[in-house]
Amino acid sequence: MTLKNRSIPSLANHAYNLSDYNEVRKNFDWNQLGRDFIREDGKVNAAHETIDRHVEDGYGDKIALHYVNGEERQSYTFKEVKEKTDHYATVLKNSGVKKGDRVFVFLPKTPECYISILAIIKIGAIAGPLFEAFMQDAIKERINDCEGTLLITDKDMVNRVPQDEIPSLKTILFVEDIEVLTIEGVEEDVVEWLDPEDGLIIHYTSGSTGKPKGVLHAHRAVGHHYISGKWVLDIKDDDVYWCTSHPGWVTGSVYGLFAPWLNRATIIIQNGRFQAEEWYQLIEEFKVTIWYSAPTAFRMLLAQDELLEKYDLSSIRHVLSVGEPLNPEVIYWAWEKLGVRIHDTWWMTETGGHLVVNLPSEEIRPGSMGRPFPGIQVGILDEDGNELPRCSVGQLAVRTPWPGLMKEIWGNKKKFNDYFKYEGWYLSGDLAIQDEDDYVFFQSRDDDMINSSGERIGPFEVESKLIEHPAVSEAGVIGKPDPTRGEIVKAFITLRPGYVESEELLEDIRLFVRNQLAAHAAPREIEVMDELPKTTISGKILRRELKAREVALSHAEANHTGVKEPSVSATR
Repeated sequence: MTLKNRSIPSLANHAYNLSDYNEVRKNFDWNQLGRDFIREDGKVNAAHETIDRHVEDGYGDKIALHYVNGEERQSYTFKEVKEKTDHYATVLKNSGVKKGDRVFVFLPKTPECYISILAIIKIGAIAGPLFEAFMQDAIKERINDCEGTLLITDKDMVNRVPQDEIPSLKTILFVEDIEVLTIEGVEEDVVEWLDPEDGLIIHYTSGSTGKPKGVLHAHRAVGHHYISGKWVLDIKDDDVYWCTSHPGWVTGSVYGLFAPWLNRATIIIQNGRFQAEEWYQLIEEFKVTIWYSAPTAFRMLLAQDELLEKYDLSSIRHVLSVGEPLNPEVIYWAWEKLGVRIHDTWWMTETGGHLVVNLPSEEIRPGSMGRPFPGIQVGILDEDGNELPRCSVGQLAVRTPWPGLMKEIWGNKKKFNDYFKYEGWYLSGDLAIQDEDDYVFFQSRDDDMINSSGERIGPFEVESKLIEHPAVSEAGVIGKPDPTRGEIVKAFITLRPGYVESEELLEDIRLFVRNQLAAHAAPREIEVMDELPKTTISGKILRRELKAREVALSHAEANHTGVKEPSVSATR
């Protein structure tokens, strides 16, 4: 049995960096890969491997980055990036930063943000990049959690830093001052050589409940970043690469900074939020060849389909997606309208790099996250930690270890251990199916699965089918409490321009899902909203907010008006 929709083949006559997936999987060795980046004395430094190594190898004059901010354009070579990171690193050392100190960066998506992160790592400190839209509480929580001692920011964003509420924060450096600071006695080599297990970077996961968790990664992750950049991103020397994520999120650091620069790509840094016209213009101007973004962005581009004919996007040869599962409809759109495949990738802040991927040389099965990366073994487990037969829904787990795997959750051993409650496995918290050809299909987060009249229903599958309907722009699906069935499927949707909400339209949408997917998966209630609740940056639909709202309404109805028989509704 295989779980296929319309499969999309790999593009013929293209020399991929990884062309024989099955053969590579047989012989892959993480230990050998790690030795490629570790010196004879057993030491390593990820910043050196990311930038300095290319200058030493004679590529100092190659363009490392193009910066775009509205009409502003700047470009830097690898040599110039090395010189700037050395400069920043020396300022940090002169400010008293030592190996292992936690140093935070709170800057927009600018070259200075990337350079600051590398400078911190270069001198052996642990970098803590913060997303540029964070407000006071988010900043305070993260720096306090791991007792950060120094912050690099600018004279505008510092107004959002509650300095009096962060006792560990001894020093704030402004990039405006660092840039013009004259340094005497700059060391010839500011690199601090480290053990592979020494701390590299700390990212905080927002989580659905409780305070953010500080996920610490070690320098050993450099091999994982490099090889996934080579094989999954398929980076070559002449590529122009654009990852739209801010380095304050793990995608923006691992696949916006480390992986592309470890593979010597020219990267694009764009300061600003999503605007379809600006994104297309950027691709056309810089002839972007590899593009890594999020499903939300691709869905928004799909909704503005008419813009495609205004721009020359022929430079694009490889497109990837991350952040949440990729709806099949988006994959078909890109294939039919852009002539490119969008490759879904699955990994997490805690995993430090790609684990399940759609490789450019392999067939894509829309709806699937792909197959395990070489060196990665996936298991679908039951509630006792036993592996289930293929095509069964269960807990998505990964055999440990691998180099990108987190080193610890800062100050929280219990939370760290919760990921490993079955010996030898990392538990992702996702539910999935793996077919007989190893393709993995996401079903839901463990706590998002809908149980209705004894049937287990994955909300993502229903959401994907809903947005195939021509009237539906976005969809969020939850299990609404029901006294008879336990839960019923309820869908929240937004409509595409030109469609007007009516009982007839909603019934047509419900029947579309019933006829195309399954009767038990068809929403018994559909609610039209002006906008669905989403996370700030990645645009993930917040099912938990929709669920909390429905639970509260159900309680209110039960207490005051009685429980109503569920029906297709047209409420706002």
